[in-house]
Amino acid sequence: MPTTPSTPLHVLVIGAGTGGLCLAQGLKRAGVSVAVYERDRSRRDGLQGYRVGIDADGKGALRANLSPELYETFVATCAQRPLYGNQMTHRKKFLFSAGPDVLKAQDQPADEDKDESVSRMTLRQLLLTGVEGVVHFGKEFTHYEKQADGTVTAHFADGGTATGTLIVGAEGANSRVRAQYLPHAKLVDTGLVGLTGKTPLTAETRALLPPEVREGVTMVHGPKGFLCILHVMRFKWDEEGRPKEGIGSTDAEAISAWPGLLYDNSRDYIMWGFAASEKWLPSGVTRMRGAEIQDLVLKKTADWHPDFRQIFSLGDPGSSFPLVIRTSEPIEQWEPSNVTLIGDAIHTMTPGRGVGANTALRDARLLTRKLAAAQRGEQPLLDAVRAYETTMTSYAWDAVVKSRAQMDGHSVVHRGGLLGSLARGGMRTALRTMNRLPPLKRKIIAAETGFRGAGRTDED
Repeated sequence: MPTTPSTPLHVLVIGAGTGGLCLAQGLKRAGVSVAVYERDRSRRDGLQGYRVGIDADGKGALRANLSPELYETFVATCAQRPLYGNQMTHRKKFLFSAGPDVLKAQDQPADEDKDESVSRMTLRQLLLTGVEGVVHFGKEFTHYEKQADGTVTAHFADGGTATGTLIVGAEGANSRVRAQYLPHAKLVDTGLVGLTGKTPLTAETRALLPPEVREGVTMVHGPKGFLCILHVMRFKWDEEGRPKEGIGSTDAEAISAWPGLLYDNSRDYIMWGFAASEKWLPSGVTRMRGAEIQDLVLKKTADWHPDFRQIFSLGDPGSSFPLVIRTSEPIEQWEPSNVTLIGDAIHTMTPGRGVGANTALRDARLLTRKLAAAQRGEQPLLDAVRAYETTMTSYAWDAVVKSRAQMDGHSVVHRGGLLGSLARGGMRTALRTMNRLPPLKRKIIAAETGFRGAGRTDED
């Protein structure tokens, strides 16, 4: 279905998550007609205050798709940048720690490639800024129908419909667009369950963590393959939502001028995410909430260092919930049509490498460029979709496989008995060895930096 400037595109995006909103921002800037349909009833719904790490790929996508002013606001509203990557034992002993001095000066990523941390709540509100007129809330997608004239119609639970030239499923892991379009693209459980929470950052809780942990992202390794990620989020605004003193006039001005911050209640906190193989957890864990989650984590960490347990016990009960960790399985590329997918809707991945949201943002940037080219008449729509899907599946399946390798509840480290103990002991020995060999440590950090997009050429 060739597209020329005289037959403009109209893109229907299903889902107002990270990828869908970034796509809407980019298409609007490129002059491509777009409408977003979100099942939440308002922009205040679905606000989850957990962190998301934005790497070089994610920052590049935001820089490309947002206006310069909005991107400046994104930078201003990021939390303090993590400086260290740590691996620790449940007894609070370091296995591995890499700080800003590990890489030589010439190997350091450029400032625009360095990782950032932002509240998911903040990011969603920021991505809604300026596209409010094209986002339709309270629209629960049910199915689509392809029309004889080459258009596609989305149907919603309230009986409404919307017709466009392309529909983009961006509604996350439980995508109904994917279920209809690619029913053979399944999600599988990794065998891991996450138990998450937030603990306010106070003088008391700050003192429980070593400086490297306060200034970085830390993975704690416990018995039976238990894992816990810790990340301290410190924002540039105070308890009242006002810019903190000493943050710089540019950041203060951007925060003060941004209306989206009115919807953000994120304050400095310690994020923790405990994960264990489902065989070590009670059968009803997915129905637990709040204080039940905290109590379960405390029960499972009875032999952990008291400082870690104090962080769990001081958590905000209202912030705790369980998460079944699932992943996509790579599939063969399909023939393009006027339906496509981005983000978790096509490539759900574990948090193991921390690139899920960044891959969705990368999708949004790539699809924006391909559709803008189609809008200009440089190639037919289906060729643009094929080019997007070919590149997307290449990098996305790689990320899916590598993320699963980091978090798989069926791996030997999650077993009991001698075999599991030997595997965990071997892993800890390997981490300690890498920590003591600066050349090897530099090689590992450089490889991880490259995986996260630093220095990547603009091949998209």
